[in-house]
Amino acid sequence: MKKRSSVRFHRASVLLARAGVVLLMFVVWEIAARWFVDPMFLSPPSRVIGSLGKLFARPGMTDAFLMLMGELAISFVCSVVIGLAIALIIGATDLSRRSLMPIVLLLYGTPQITILPIVMLLAGVGTASKITFGITHGVFPVILTVAASLRDVKPILRLSARSMGASAWQRFRYILFPHMLPSFFTSLRLAMIASLLGVLLAELYASSRGIGFFTRQFTETFDPTSLFGLVLVAAAMAMAFNEILRWVQARVTAKGAWQ
Repeated sequence: MKKRSSVRFHRASVLLARAGVVLLMFVVWEIAARWFVDPMFLSPPSRVIGSLGKLFARPGMTDAFLMLMGELAISFVCSVVIGLAIALIIGATDLSRRSLMPIVLLLYGTPQITILPIVMLLAGVGTASKITFGITHGVFPVILTVAASLRDVKPILRLSARSMGASAWQRFRYILFPHMLPSFFTSLRLAMIASLLGVLLAELYASSRGIGFFTRQFTETFDPTSLFGLVLVAAAMAMAFNEILRWVQARVTAKGAWQ
């Protein structure tokens, strides 16, 4: 009973600390926007939040968000599937890790924005290029996080499983999978945010509609209220997806839940 109360107190403290940080950020933002920054470039959060209804009343805005969520969902799923497959190949043996990991790190170190013109040439200007650019952002967190967790599996566990005649599936099921599960969910949360960033960047430079298009339009017309409204909604989406994945992780990684 005492332990349960301690856990509840810790959770409440964490939530209170988060709320305090967010509130402090909004207070600083409000003060800066009203007294220190030109209103042409920064709008106070009270005005931004109050204008969200007007923002969504704009023609095409709701469709833009629906399109963003669809593109994000596809790019996220593809990032996870591709990244997990590559990570398992890299983590299968020491030879594959030494051979493939430097290539992955080289590609990961390449500035993503520099390959956007190539993506546009190959996939065209439209949904395909935005999904592809989202995948190029989201796949690397999955590869690096899962491959690192597989590298940390003790060699004695792999050797013992082989010596007792365990099949490749059994070694994955009972040794590798439980070890990589926490890191895998961490990679999902990172991939979600990275995919969202990739899709938004592609919309910003390679779209005539969508959230990126509206972002560019509000910037060019010096409309900070609408612009920061978009930023707030996108941030809220990212936080919501992150909390959903955190909730799923807590359920799946509960004691015995994956067995």
